[in-house]
Amino acid sequence: MQAAWLLGALVFPQLLGYGQGAQEAEGDWEGGWGDAQAEEREREALMLKHLQEALGLTVGRGDQSPAETPEGTEVWVAEDGQAEEEEEEATPTPSPSPSPSPTPEDNISYILGRLAGLDAGLHQLHVRLHTLDTRVAELTRGLRQLREAAGDTRDAVQALQEAQSRSERQHGRLEGCLKGLRLGHKCFLLSRDFEAQAAAQARCVARGGSLAQPADRQQMEALSRYLRAALAPYNWPVWLGVHDRRAEGLYLFENGQRVSFFAWHRAARLEPSAAPHPLSPDQPNGGALENCVAQASDDGSWWDHDCERRLYYVCEFPF
Repeated sequence: MQAAWLLGALVFPQLLGYGQGAQEAEGDWEGGWGDAQAEEREREALMLKHLQEALGLTVGRGDQSPAETPEGTEVWVAEDGQAEEEEEEATPTPSPSPSPSPTPEDNISYILGRLAGLDAGLHQLHVRLHTLDTRVAELTRGLRQLREAAGDTRDAVQALQEAQSRSERQHGRLEGCLKGLRLGHKCFLLSRDFEAQAAAQARCVARGGSLAQPADRQQMEALSRYLRAALAPYNWPVWLGVHDRRAEGLYLFENGQRVSFFAWHRAARLEPSAAPHPLSPDQPNGGALENCVAQASDDGSWWDHDCERRLYYVCEFPF
């Protein structure tokens, strides 16, 4: 019993001292931890202030220290929190920070790269231009050959046309002398196609002759017999190669020679003083309106007519 009491007397004071030391140590630890938390909050507030200044935001009231609750927990003042929330709502979201400016070395590298691309493009253009030049040269050579061939063809066609014209003229002369009237060195051939005087002359020329140009009375009488036999029993006027288109009253042949022999129609009169028949007046009577000469097929007399009138015609061919 005494031994137990003695043991308790020795051990209890030690346990009591240990408990008090433990409480003091725990108080010291809690005080050190609280100081560390306060320093950490101050450091975070300072970092937030610097971050807001760097981003251009309105700096809040960061100089106010956080308040502590009665229980020892530190909180921010409600008014400051509301102000910060209002500032966050009013402040637009900051744009992302711009990329760093390129250095001179980057600019030079970019320019050299672009120049290299342009040089490659120019090279391709030169290659294509050379190809086009080659193609143009080939086309020019082909066009020159086509022009030469066209010129040869044109010459050949012209030669064929000239040969055809010569052949038609020869054929016309032969036909005129074989089918028509041969008189000395001339052949007369009647055409039963109705043509104006100029068109009739053109057709006679195409066949190697011209409109008939009787030079004397002998040729006139022979031509009259030929036309009367060909057109009897009818009386048809037939174009001759005689006209006064150049000057009124100046009658010329188609070859430009002046007419020296005339066979104008004269109206029959029972008495010299009687007036001519209205359907058979003396010729020429047309004046400037009738400048071409036609020969009647019944008696061979000459009549002046409008040159645009369509009549039979007689061609003359050299023999």
